[in-house]
Amino acid sequence: MKICIAQQNYHIGNFEQNTHKMLCAIDEAKKQGADLILFSEMSVCGYPARDFVEFEDFINQCYQSIDQIKEASENIGILIGSPARNPNHKGKNLYNAAFFLYEKKIIAEVHKTLLPTYDVFDENRYFEPSDEWKVVPFKGKKLAITICEDIWNLGDNPLYRICPMDKMMDQQPDILLNLSASPFDYTHDEDRKATIKSNVLKYKIPLFYCNAIGSQTEIVFDGSSLVFDKDANLCGALPMFESAMATFECNEDGTINAPILEPAARVPNKELNPSHLIPSLNIDQVYHALVLGVKDYFNKMGFKKAILGSSGGIDSAVTLVIACAALGKENVHAILMPSPYSTTHSVTDAVALSNHLNNPYTTIPIKEVYESFLNTLKPLFKDLPFSLAEENIQSRSRGNILMAIANKFGYVLLNTSNKSELATGYGTLYGDMAGGLGVLGDCYKLQVYELAKYINRDQEIIPQHIIDKAPSAELRPDQKDSDSLPAYDILDQILYQYIERRSDPSDIKNLGFDATLVDKTLKMVNANEYKRNQFCPIIRISPKAFGVGRRVPIVGKYLS
Repeated sequence: MKICIAQQNYHIGNFEQNTHKMLCAIDEAKKQGADLILFSEMSVCGYPARDFVEFEDFINQCYQSIDQIKEASENIGILIGSPARNPNHKGKNLYNAAFFLYEKKIIAEVHKTLLPTYDVFDENRYFEPSDEWKVVPFKGKKLAITICEDIWNLGDNPLYRICPMDKMMDQQPDILLNLSASPFDYTHDEDRKATIKSNVLKYKIPLFYCNAIGSQTEIVFDGSSLVFDKDANLCGALPMFESAMATFECNEDGTINAPILEPAARVPNKELNPSHLIPSLNIDQVYHALVLGVKDYFNKMGFKKAILGSSGGIDSAVTLVIACAALGKENVHAILMPSPYSTTHSVTDAVALSNHLNNPYTTIPIKEVYESFLNTLKPLFKDLPFSLAEENIQSRSRGNILMAIANKFGYVLLNTSNKSELATGYGTLYGDMAGGLGVLGDCYKLQVYELAKYINRDQEIIPQHIIDKAPSAELRPDQKDSDSLPAYDILDQILYQYIERRSDPSDIKNLGFDATLVDKTLKMVNANEYKRNQFCPIIRISPKAFGVGRRVPIVGKYLS
């Protein structure tokens, strides 16, 4: 049987575009002689549609697209993902479903069993889990059709009480098909292979896995669709971070007519679970995920041009490079805003970077704006000593200038804050925390340095002085980040243990970190949730990002 995998970039709610993409792929699969074409989870409407699925009109449009695609199935099997109505009127109104189309009919409707409710997932809010598990006969084969999480319940500590594949094995399936929308993080490539390998070794049948690609606000889907033969050899792998399709022939004995890319012995046996921060872990994948995240956010929102504050520091430098790669250098305007406390090299470094990238830039000193604020506030501030208030006026002056330019010329402001700063509250609300999209908000400072090294791997794009100099907000004379924060090589590891690994304070201290420093750091994290709650969407590249996937109380007292 020839099976085509089509990993495509969908736009949530853009039914016309999504349907057109699938119909084009179906035409190409027919030309390749495919018996069956496999699309990703919720391909009809895009994933995650969230509360859109609560609108009857949205579901009606899903079914209209299914009817349109069904007309192309006269001589090819088509597996697509869509919400499906629950006719039983028990439980939720909808299923997360796979529709099997053939000969212009729906020959099967398969419902997702395992509905994740962790991290960025909230499927149990909308969908009813399946309560029946049947293989689908097709062209002499029995197909076990699963949807994303349905194959992730193996291992020593399964999350659910049911394993859909176990329910189907007495029906003797020949091939396992999985429609997926599995988000990227820098450990997930290895996790995915390990999970699929575990399924193949357990059930001893080949597995075809189609994953979504593209960014949906903060979530990036990387594609990386996979094909394994019955012996758990990796025989097919579609590229990361780009749309692609390929056809594979599955033989009667469960082998695949394709070269073995990775023999089973080399495929990971278990999910990657690093015990400490590894800044360089898959940094090339992180870079491409961020580029795709920016590109799709702009394209799908209809935006064309970006603006950002270019300070001569490493965060704004890396953000500028990523934005130019995503949008084109001519569409990214850098604004240099030196204050009375800015060093000369901050301006020259920022200018050198834009000269290397050949993107437009403008210098707008904020000295007069800053002083006008001080003069306005002098009757109230009187002779009180210089403090955080005066520092933040500079940052908010910059935020106002950036937003004014964005409003006037139709730019979207890219935020340059990193995860270390957001975690500890080292940022100014309505100042350097302003923006429409947080590019580096899920990258610790050490990872930002690794990204800079990756960007400069072939030639110097980011001036070396930007990478080498001590980080500083430059809001007072001789200010350094280290005046307010622990050294990043220590801080980031503590933050990683607390945020990504959810380690208890005592466990972090047992790793050898200073107890007082651990307590101080974790208190900063919890005390600044109110700031993060007002922050823009963040492109997710880690297993636990700030935003929709991390929910903690703003007014909680834990560690405060």
